[in-house]
Amino acid sequence: MKAALRWIACLLLAGLALELFFVVRIAAMAAIDPQSTAFQRSEAWQIATHKGSEGAWRQEWVPYAQINDSLKRAVIASEDASFIDHDGVEWEAIERARQRNARAEELAAKRMARAAARGKTAQAAPLRGGSTITQQLAKNLLLSGERTMLRKGQELVLAVLLETLLDKRRILEIYLNSVEWGEGVFGAEAAAQYYFRKPAARLSSFEAARLAVMLPSPKFYERRPNSPYLNGRASTIVARMPSADLP
Repeated sequence: MKAALRWIACLLLAGLALELFFVVRIAAMAAIDPQSTAFQRSEAWQIATHKGSEGAWRQEWVPYAQINDSLKRAVIASEDASFIDHDGVEWEAIERARQRNARAEELAAKRMARAAARGKTAQAAPLRGGSTITQQLAKNLLLSGERTMLRKGQELVLAVLLETLLDKRRILEIYLNSVEWGEGVFGAEAAAQYYFRKPAARLSSFEAARLAVMLPSPKFYERRPNSPYLNGRASTIVARMPSADLP
């Protein structure tokens, strides 16, 4: 019994130490630009393992002021329209995403059953998230890519910590400089140079909207630059951009 209690105490202390580590890391980001994220390090390993020296890596940190406001507005309009107002987590958006995914999975199961009856196969339903920009940043900065309830819970805690220790402008600055925009392409400056051969400060509204639409599946759209959905959705985001408030 005493041994079990000691193990429990050790686990609790380890958990507390991890949370304190996260607090210190996030607090430091108020003044220090993060050199890499957990997601980037994972991607770098994958590229090095599978492509060796042939794998390209593109990233260049630029200050908030050197990123065109059009891109900031486009990302907010596309990814998190309530970014300015929430405290890191949008519970209603998470619930809406859960309901959408449940309906999508139910429809996909029926399609797969019909396809199996005809001796064919059908794709599983693509799942959509309800994560805010702050949650996405928390996951990419400090967590692994596994999909578990424990990791999701830690993501929510880190999102609250980010909102408590950093202001909205800094959160958006770090997000735009670290988010993935293709294989080995990270951050707004690298994305602008890679796709449009210009700095992030000179992106047009439509170019910014195209980049924003890519964010949920950047590698998918990197391989399909002429996707009709990409162009159509970008036009919708351009129309929404004027109402997107910036920090």
